[in-house]
Amino acid sequence: MTSRWYFAILVLLVLALGATGCAKKKTTSTPPGAQIEVTDDSKWTPPPPPEEPKVDEAALAAEAAERAKTEAVAELTSVTINFSFDSYELNEEARAILALKANIMRRYSDVDVVIEGHCDERGTEEYNLALGERRARAAYEHLVILGVDPGRMSIVSFGEERPIDPAHNETAWAKNRRAEFVVQ
Repeated sequence: MTSRWYFAILVLLVLALGATGCAKKKTTSTPPGAQIEVTDDSKWTPPPPPEEPKVDEAALAAEAAERAKTEAVAELTSVTINFSFDSYELNEEARAILALKANIMRRYSDVDVVIEGHCDERGTEEYNLALGERRARAAYEHLVILGVDPGRMSIVSFGEERPIDPAHNETAWAKNRRAEFVVQ
């Protein structure tokens, strides 16, 4: 009887597996020669181009103007005027330099300068202080003639106190006879 039992269980298992078997796949196929029409109902538009970085024109212009002013002020202070021995007369080169300085000062009305008069070591201290003042005043008066507001300039004399070249020869003395411009 046990073998029937086994046989009955085996038959039930086979029937159960057969009833629950794998599901069949459904397939469709298009008959040969049939045409398929594909339509696109979407309204695709390309994305907008990336925005170019905005340039602050006013800031760039202000920066360029400030840079130009800095360069002009550097030019104003970098070039000195030289004088002949025992003289405060402006030569042609000095007048040309003063014309450039006047243009800069007229363009930048907020720039004030001190004109320093200097001498070489020859002569007494009092004489050299007076000569240094006459040299500074000559440059000052020429700038006023060229249209620079006199209220924006002042003068000072250092006489022989601040030589550029401390040597005791004609080359050094020629360098020390000068008028310098210092921006305040």
